[in-house]
Amino acid sequence: MMHATKIQAAEDTSAKAPTRRALAKQQTRAKVLAAARRLFSEQGYEGATIRDIASAAGMSTGAVFANFTDKSDLFREIMVTDMAALADAMREAAARGAGVEDTLLRMFAAGYAFYRSQLPLARAAFSVGWSPEDGPALRNAAPVQVLNSLIVEQLGQGVERGELRPDDLALRAQMLFDAYLSNYPQAIFEGWTLEALQDRARDQIRVLLAGARRA
Repeated sequence: MMHATKIQAAEDTSAKAPTRRALAKQQTRAKVLAAARRLFSEQGYEGATIRDIASAAGMSTGAVFANFTDKSDLFREIMVTDMAALADAMREAAARGAGVEDTLLRMFAAGYAFYRSQLPLARAAFSVGWSPEDGPALRNAAPVQVLNSLIVEQLGQGVERGELRPDDLALRAQMLFDAYLSNYPQAIFEGWTLEALQDRARDQIRVLLAGARRA
């Protein structure tokens, strides 16, 4: 019986091991994504073509289309990956906060720091995010919704601690998220420093929470 169990365990392990073909596909996707990230950062979303991306990855356009439906699908995967990492950075920042206002500011600052070194990619994200064709899929991606949920969570904790009234939390969270996004153009087009972005965010958070604070 023990011998049979070992055989079954070995078979299960073997079944779960990726095949050579699967590994090759993963490597191809990784090369395409790395090349696409670089070109989107250098040339913007519109400027980077599938042909350019394939050339930069050292493969044919057919290989790119075998892994991604189109350019928007490729860009969305890059953004979704970044948003998931950004959500982790914001969670870590929130864990160090003291009170709802300080926590939100730390979260916003973590977001600006995350993209400060790759502003061209952030600019491409804004271009795609508000396009009528590709924007809805990107804006409604699960990791993007997680960012808004993190703000809702912090407001809820503020209510539990007695800092805030439980009024219009969802709307207030959306307004705070919109305020967070609204500062990126200053960084992208006007060269604002991280400190300047934080100062602006601090004022926005203070104003947006003022009406919800308990007397």
